[in-house]
Amino acid sequence: MSQIKNKKKEQPLEKAIAKRIRAKRLENGWTLDQLAKTTGLSKGYLSQIENNDKTPTIATLTKIAFGLGLNAVALMTGEEPRPKQEKFCLIRSGERQAITHPGAAPDSIYESFSFNKSNRIMDSYIVTVSKEFGPKPLMHEGQEVAFVLEGKSEFYYDGQTYILEAGDAMYFDSDRPHMTRSIGKKLAKVLVVFCNPIHRE
Repeated sequence: MSQIKNKKKEQPLEKAIAKRIRAKRLENGWTLDQLAKTTGLSKGYLSQIENNDKTPTIATLTKIAFGLGLNAVALMTGEEPRPKQEKFCLIRSGERQAITHPGAAPDSIYESFSFNKSNRIMDSYIVTVSKEFGPKPLMHEGQEVAFVLEGKSEFYYDGQTYILEAGDAMYFDSDRPHMTRSIGKKLAKVLVVFCNPIHRE
């Protein structure tokens, strides 16, 4: 039942993001072929995203945002980006920007603290991990580091599962199926940093 409710909540968000992607692409005067070349994603996949037939991962949305010259968090939330800082970026504990994205597990929370840094090659989040796995494993280009800050979680990676507790860390290639869920009494919190080579300017 909770999965059904969550899906209903996701639909307006998916449609809004798809509209923002299409609108920015057309504003740039780009065809889908041009966006595909810029992002490294296929024309067919981008078309499915724009038509709300495919649910992109947070890494895919970040890649599209960079390709379009948008702030990734702004693409997902529709909010105007904050002023960027080129060389140094300080985000206080109360300034992290919470985002919701399609494809995330129900009740998971992503808090970005790299959104204020331009020309970055990494994206970083504090993730409050849901007690349920997402609808399907994530797969995207690049590499990822995950450090468990608190709680206990089950991590699935390419056919294997691992139990992680506070202080445990992983470094892995993101192009294999992966997902996680909290299994302790309280929701786990994980520091996640991923690097996507398409970000380099």
